[in-house]
Amino acid sequence: MDIAFLFPFILLIGVMFLMTRSAKNRQRQALEMRESMEPGSGVRTIGGMYAEVKEVREDTVLLEVAPGVHAIYAKNAIGAVLDPEEYDRIVSGDLPEDEDSLVVPDDASSLTAEEDEGRVELEKSDDQDEVDEPEDAAARRRRDQGDEDEGGSKA
Repeated sequence: MDIAFLFPFILLIGVMFLMTRSAKNRQRQALEMRESMEPGSGVRTIGGMYAEVKEVREDTVLLEVAPGVHAIYAKNAIGAVLDPEEYDRIVSGDLPEDEDSLVVPDDASSLTAEEDEGRVELEKSDDQDEVDEPEDAAARRRRDQGDEDEGGSKA
């Protein structure tokens, strides 16, 4: 057999091996993450809801989604176990203050006051009394044909 004939099969087997290996790594990491849950830790579900773990059972987790509101979720529904600082920041709504952040005003009145000084007023010149309307192609053709007819009869 020729090596060129076997090369695609060897390549295909190699790609399949790498894909299954990375999938197993992701499953292992997800299992480790779910096993690291303990009461009091903050989590994000796969649906995007943030809650605090109250009790960890064999296949389920009891979450406190709001003060006094508890819900039971499957362990597979937990998307991420969060650091305590990150969970507190997300739940309390405290966003870090960035000194370089852009401040967007609620209305445009504050924007126009600063820009009035550098504004240049454009006025209509006297030689442009009418607005030039664009001609369509058919009107231009008729006008050009009329010029040719007049030019031909005068000569």
